[in-house]
Amino acid sequence: MKNAIIIGAAGRDFHNFNTFFRNNTDYNVIAFTAAQIPDIEGRKYPAELAGDLYPDGIPIFAEQDLPKLIKERHIDVCVFSYSDVTYDKVMHTSAIVNAAGASFMLLGPNDTMIKSTKPVVSVCAIRTGCGKSQTSRRVIEILMEHGLKVVAIRHPMPYGNILKQKVQRFAKIEDLAYHNCTIEEMEEYEPHIVRGNVIYSGVDYEAIVRAAENDPDGCDVIVWDGGNNDFSFYKPDLQITLVDPHRIGHELRYYPGEMNLRFADVVIINKIDTASNENITQ
Repeated sequence: MKNAIIIGAAGRDFHNFNTFFRNNTDYNVIAFTAAQIPDIEGRKYPAELAGDLYPDGIPIFAEQDLPKLIKERHIDVCVFSYSDVTYDKVMHTSAIVNAAGASFMLLGPNDTMIKSTKPVVSVCAIRTGCGKSQTSRRVIEILMEHGLKVVAIRHPMPYGNILKQKVQRFAKIEDLAYHNCTIEEMEEYEPHIVRGNVIYSGVDYEAIVRAAENDPDGCDVIVWDGGNNDFSFYKPDLQITLVDPHRIGHELRYYPGEMNLRFADVVIINKIDTASNENITQ
């Protein structure tokens, strides 16, 4: 059995654990490390979500403690599990991990994408800020105009109680207060609610998609509304990837943005009304 640390930011890291590690007896996940999300370190991934192999839950430490943790906890492998970072950042982290003695891992779609029983349209991007949420909402409008019941699933933003956020459903404005949403979360969820479609988010994305497939208001199609420039948690039937003409070259310099570009069925150049023709055609 190999001792592992999952390097993350309270999103992809939890998903990688749930899909690849939770019931995997070849690995013992010793800890998560966290970056990007404030005040996450010092908390635990709860036992109720971690499964039978982790009756005490899994502690979360600050990423700056990574070299010390590798040596003190006899770590064999560290799994990089967050997004919208430069290749320099990925390989800098790999150097830290390797110098401390552990191997460095990136998990891909075959190990982490969940297959839905419903058709899935995935909206991703090469960078955060490309306009995924607006595009997701337009895709949903088009599908609803064709008489389809559409359920959106949003990339995680687990800023509160991780256990209580296992599966969150938002169908009316009052649900935002019920789930103690932050302003950032409300900005993402409210536009879906007022358009008349249900949106889910949370922590356990296997449980979330099964709930969405059986939503009480009906579900014909699921739209993955990606966050950061992460790749989809679900196996898409159609992958839409957005690129940004104001950030030429970023599609080849950020993880996993380039993967999203190569994985795409449809590429949309956004922001063309404010970009130069030279940038658009590059």
